[in-house]
Amino acid sequence: MNNFKHWLLIISRILIGIVFIYSGFVKSVDPLGSTYKFIDYFNAFGTTWANSVSFILSVIQSLAEFVIGASLVLNLRIKLSSLGALIFMLIFTPLTLYIAIASPVHDCGCFGDALVITNWQTFWKNLIILVPTLFLFKNRHLPTNLLKATEQWIVVAVLTIFIGIIIQFSYNHLPLIDFRPYKIGTSIPEGMEVPEGAPVDEYKSVFIYSKDGVEKEFEVSNLPDSTWTFVDARHDLIKKGYEPLIHDFTIVSTDGTEITDIVLSNQNYYFLLVAYDLKKASNKNIDKINKLAAYSIEMGYSFIGLTSSGNETVDEFISETEAIYEFYNTDETTLKTIIRSNPGLVLVKDGIIINKWHHNDIPDPSSLKHNLVQQSIAKYESKVNTHFIYIIVLLTAFFTSLYLLKRKQILKIKPSKRST
Repeated sequence: MNNFKHWLLIISRILIGIVFIYSGFVKSVDPLGSTYKFIDYFNAFGTTWANSVSFILSVIQSLAEFVIGASLVLNLRIKLSSLGALIFMLIFTPLTLYIAIASPVHDCGCFGDALVITNWQTFWKNLIILVPTLFLFKNRHLPTNLLKATEQWIVVAVLTIFIGIIIQFSYNHLPLIDFRPYKIGTSIPEGMEVPEGAPVDEYKSVFIYSKDGVEKEFEVSNLPDSTWTFVDARHDLIKKGYEPLIHDFTIVSTDGTEITDIVLSNQNYYFLLVAYDLKKASNKNIDKINKLAAYSIEMGYSFIGLTSSGNETVDEFISETEAIYEFYNTDETTLKTIIRSNPGLVLVKDGIIINKWHHNDIPDPSSLKHNLVQQSIAKYESKVNTHFIYIIVLLTAFFTSLYLLKRKQILKIKPSKRST
């Protein structure tokens, strides 16, 4: 193998590997986000019967992408890992072309919420990555590895366990890294602001008139005379304007009164119990939630529920759980974006998200101090630092082990060379 081809193979597998690692990792830290994206796809394609397996598919995809990517970068089981990468690209390249043309979903979700790109950008990205993938697969027999097959499988197993732990933690608690616009420390009012002079949506108005049983479309500049009868009007979006990070956050009472500004401008603590679907909401920690709600009311804090469920479902939930707080309506997608837990708890003050809890981590009132802002931020920073340290330690241990294994293999080879 000539030197140019050798380096081209190295660059190809590292480039493909990095893309797969990034894609798999950002999905693994937010498995529910990928689940919701699969549901969007199934709903758009009219295959809602497959919604029940969305979470399983989300886990399989993030595991496979990360392990394939890491195996390519580390040159592990290169024949299998290059085949896995090729299968992914052969499936998703034509799929993303169809999505770019038909646009059944807003974005493909290939990088989760960490990097949102358009459907066409996704397709061109896949098309570019497909080229080195084909090259690598065609020459999959050329890269060599000093590690034995058993040792390579051990490393692959460690990679799988590593990413599996991240998925399990992020599902049973909250995402290890929050890429969404509602992360802790976010000012919701600031996120909703539109800069002065920002471009706005541009529409093309089409008017439909009929005459003698024939319908025809007209633009506003050439409307027909009075002998035509107006039928309908259509307003097509021709250019997307500026869209703030937070653009669909509203809180409405059961009688239709909007209280969004009241909640966001309140200088006291506001606990928001977020449950996008009360019929699917977990009740296993409802006693802790009720206890915290009672404590909040006693302390003079506000505690309300946000849901997209109808009034009848809300009444059933209140009856079953003995909830002492009122429920308000918010868009389902918004609630799913705010917190990856059903239900989940959000603490807001002055429109700023102070803290968030998965229903498995509802705090006991006795653990809450008077200054919830300082306490929440301190705990959040500690949590982020701790998780970051864990990741660094695991990665260091992994690469150290890999180095020692390679070194051991090299040392085994050297004596045999001297003896010949």
